[in-house]
Amino acid sequence: MATQSLFTANSLHTEPSSSPHTKVEKKWLGFIALDRKPMHLRLSNGCRARASLNADSKSIEIPRQWYNLIADLPVKPPPPLHPKTFEPIKPEDLSPLFPDELIKQEASNERFIDIPDEVRDVYKLWRPSPLIRAKRLEKLLDTPARIYYKYEGVSPAGSHKPNSAVPQVWYNAQEGIKRVVTETGAGQWGSALAFACTLFDVECEVWQVRASFDQKPYRRLMMQTWGAKVYPSPSTLTEAGRKILQMDPSSPGSLGIAISEAVEIAAMNGDTKYCLGSVLNHVLLHQTVIGEECLKQMEAIGEVPDVIIGCTGGGSNFAGLSFPFIREKLKGKMNPVIRAVEPAACPSLTKGVYAYDYGDTAGLTPLMKMHTLGHDFIPDPIHAGGLRYHGMSPLISHVYELGYMEAISIPQIECFQGAIKFARTEGLIPAPEPTHAIAATIREAQKCRETGEAKVILTAMCGHGHFDLPAYENYLRGNLVDLSFEEEKIQASLASVPKVGG
Repeated sequence: MATQSLFTANSLHTEPSSSPHTKVEKKWLGFIALDRKPMHLRLSNGCRARASLNADSKSIEIPRQWYNLIADLPVKPPPPLHPKTFEPIKPEDLSPLFPDELIKQEASNERFIDIPDEVRDVYKLWRPSPLIRAKRLEKLLDTPARIYYKYEGVSPAGSHKPNSAVPQVWYNAQEGIKRVVTETGAGQWGSALAFACTLFDVECEVWQVRASFDQKPYRRLMMQTWGAKVYPSPSTLTEAGRKILQMDPSSPGSLGIAISEAVEIAAMNGDTKYCLGSVLNHVLLHQTVIGEECLKQMEAIGEVPDVIIGCTGGGSNFAGLSFPFIREKLKGKMNPVIRAVEPAACPSLTKGVYAYDYGDTAGLTPLMKMHTLGHDFIPDPIHAGGLRYHGMSPLISHVYELGYMEAISIPQIECFQGAIKFARTEGLIPAPEPTHAIAATIREAQKCRETGEAKVILTAMCGHGHFDLPAYENYLRGNLVDLSFEEEKIQASLASVPKVGG
C-alpha cells in the first residue's frame, strides 16, 4: 500500500514556514502544502474531523455506516413495479435474485445502515482512499481554482466497484449462496465481484458486453485470474442472448442485454443469486463510503467544495461521492453545484425521458422510474464501456428531478484530451469512465481562469486505466472518433418504453 501512503490526505502533519518572520503553519496533503487554517464544521452525520498538528496523528477512520439519502429527501422516490402486473414490487418478488438483507437495504428509509465488521476488515485493504489536490494540473491550466480528486483506483480491482461487491458477496455467503452471476461493461464491476468472491468462497460467472470483451482482454483475464467464468454478451447460453444474436449476429452488446442474461440464469437456478454493480439503491448505499470519507478529508484541510463533478453511467460512483454532500446541502451546511457528466453517445439524463422502464433489454427486471433512452437502445461502442447503459439510477434520476444536481454530456475525444492532460501532470492514467469527469473539471477550471474565481472543485477519479490502454492507443494514433446518438435511434427505442402511469 505504498501508493496510498504516498498520496493519502489522511495523515496530516505540519512544518514551520521557511521564513523566520511568520508563524504560518503548512498542512500537507500528499505532496502539496496548503497555507490554510482548518475549519471544524460539524457535519450532520455527527462527525467533526480535525486536522491534527501532530506528525503522528491518526488516519481518518473508515466509515462504520453507509448513508441512505432517501431518509433526507422531502419527496420519496417512486417505487419499482412488477414487470408483469405493474403493481409496486414486494420483497418476495426480489427473493429469487437477491439475499434478504440486500432486499431490506433496497427498500430502506433508515438514514444510516451499519457496515458489518467483516466487510470493514476487507475495506481496510484500500480504505480510506486518498484525496489528492491536482496542483500540477492547476498549473497547466493556469487557473485560480483548486482541484481535488478522490481516487478510488487504489482498490485491488483498481476502481470503486469493490465498495459494493464485497458486501454483496458477503451477504450472499451469509445466506449460504454458492454462486453469483452478474453483467459487466468495461469489466470493472466484473473484476470487483470476482475479487470479492475469492474472499468468501463463492463461485462467480460474468456476462461481459461483447464490445468490451473484445476491447479489454486484460479485464477478462483479471476476472479469470480471480476464478470467474466470463462469457461475451450476447451469448448462446441464454434465451435472451440467442434472441439478440438472431436479430443481429454481430451485436456489440449492451449492459441491458448482459443484465438480461445474468438475471435469466439467476432466476432459473435456486442456488444462484444475481449481483448488480450500479443503478439500484443498495449499490449506491454501499458506495457512500467514498463521500463520507471525503467530507472528513476536506474538512480536515479546511476546504468546502464549490463544485462536485462525477461521471455517470448507472450512477454508483457519482452517488457514492455526491450523496453525503447532498445531505450537507439539504441541512444548509454547504451549497455546492453538483454536476453529473455522461457520454454524448449515451446521454440518458440529458436526452432521455423520465419514465418507468425495464432495467434490462429482455424485460425481466422490475420497472423503475428513471431517465431512460429506452431498454432497446444499444449505444455505440465507445471506450467508456461502464457508461453504456440505457438508463440512469432511479434514485439519481429522482434527485435530478428534484433539482439538487445538474447534468451535461461530453464526447469521447474531449474526454481523452483531458485524460492526457491529467496523466501528464498528475501521473495517473484514468479509466475511460472518469475521463468524462476530468473533462468537465477542466472546463470548470478554465472558466475560473476567465472569471478569476478561486473555486474549489472536487471530482471523482473512480479508477485507473491500466487495462484500457488500447483506448489510449487509438487516441494517440488519431484513430479515435466521436460517437453520438442518432435521434431516430432513440425515438425508436423510446417507443418501446412501457406505458405506465406515475
